[in-house]
Amino acid sequence: MVAGVSISIVIAEDQALVLGALAALLDLEPDLEVVAQARTGSAALSAVAAHRPDVLLTDIEMPGMTGLELAAVAKRSHPATRVIIVTTFARAGYLRRALEAGVCGYLLKDAPASELAGAIRAVHAGGKSIAPELAAVAWGAGEDPLTDRERQVLGLAADGKSTAEIAARVYLTEGTVRNYLSEAIGKLGAANRIDAARIARQKGWL
Repeated sequence: MVAGVSISIVIAEDQALVLGALAALLDLEPDLEVVAQARTGSAALSAVAAHRPDVLLTDIEMPGMTGLELAAVAKRSHPATRVIIVTTFARAGYLRRALEAGVCGYLLKDAPASELAGAIRAVHAGGKSIAPELAAVAWGAGEDPLTDRERQVLGLAADGKSTAEIAARVYLTEGTVRNYLSEAIGKLGAANRIDAARIARQKGWL
């Protein structure tokens, strides 16, 4: 950490232009230092392990590992690093899952740079920072009805995987996979697995 810098940051974002813009904006702040940039969840975990940053700033959708999954793993393996989600997804389901994963901040990408810098300082100081337009919506929304296994199987189905391919991927029988898909479809009031995935994504549950 360079002299005069008190808050170190790792940024995880798969879009190169957005990643570069975030890093450039934060580096303009005298008390913030971006120590590493990553475009995948696994690369971000490696960066967190190497730099032990004060704050991990991550998007939700990234190759190989979502920002929510990254947040959960990072909090278990590096509890001193506080996590902030910065995303385009203003969905109550995502916010609830983020808070359950131990995330301390949840902001939208169209927030002013000053708001992001302020959120980093607040989170580093032990507080939380949630986009105000999301907070009220989140607690007024319905509970996520899906179990982790239903979410996993439905996500693979949404990616075009067949029942046999899903079964091989998650080490279950095809019959068990069909049961999980049927449960998810029923809970969401969907017509089929594709419709179920669409509904779950709209709610932020997938």
